[in-house]
Amino acid sequence: MLKWMSDKKPPAPLETDKPPATQKSGASEIDAFLRQARAMAPLSGNGSGRLVLALDATMSRQPTWDLACKLQAEMFDAVAKAGSLKVQLVYFRGFGECRASKFVSDTAALKELMVRIDCRGGNTQIGKVFSHALAETGREKINALIYIGDAMEEPIDDLAEKAGNLGLRGVPVFLFQEGRDAIAEHAFKEFARLSKGAWFRFDRNSAAALAKLLSAVAVFATGGLKALEARGRPEDHMMIEHLKGGRAG
Repeated sequence: MLKWMSDKKPPAPLETDKPPATQKSGASEIDAFLRQARAMAPLSGNGSGRLVLALDATMSRQPTWDLACKLQAEMFDAVAKAGSLKVQLVYFRGFGECRASKFVSDTAALKELMVRIDCRGGNTQIGKVFSHALAETGREKINALIYIGDAMEEPIDDLAEKAGNLGLRGVPVFLFQEGRDAIAEHAFKEFARLSKGAWFRFDRNSAAALAKLLSAVAVFATGGLKALEARGRPEDHMMIEHLKGGRAG
């Protein structure tokens, strides 16, 4: 079982498999993200949802961790204004450490947890993340699982079975891969396919793309495909295409 978090962690920046033709980097990219986060419109209707945000906090993630923390904190500030999304933070690092927060709608509390996490050496624990999500949705419906990481060091068949079970229970997994590790890419795409979710690539130069796609996941978690269709942004249409077509990248 996962431990409940007393200290917590953050996510990272992004670039989709088909990045925009022009991408800026550094401060200008972060500024672009912040503008998009603040511009997020309130979700239509009375939709509510529960979303699990799971993060790899092993040492390989350290170079982009601070940027990731800032992006996610601002992202969930914007989501908080959208209304009724509850978010649970899950992370793993070190030797067997894997923790989960409570579900919160007060994203200031979540952000406070995230900024206190530092990366530590260790192997991936994606299996624990998937098992935790299955257990949580067994207690109360989870609408989506976001996973952000750069590696996969576990038996793929075991994880694929869990991803498939998440799909059967209506919990799509949205996997955001940092870097270009071929083993992780193959595995993440398969998990996305089996869970009826989606896979995207990101790096420190793609904050604007990360902001857009994470906002699309948040909208989906609160209102499903209808909410994405109603909002109608390019990233929403991209997400709809993935979800309806069963594509992973």
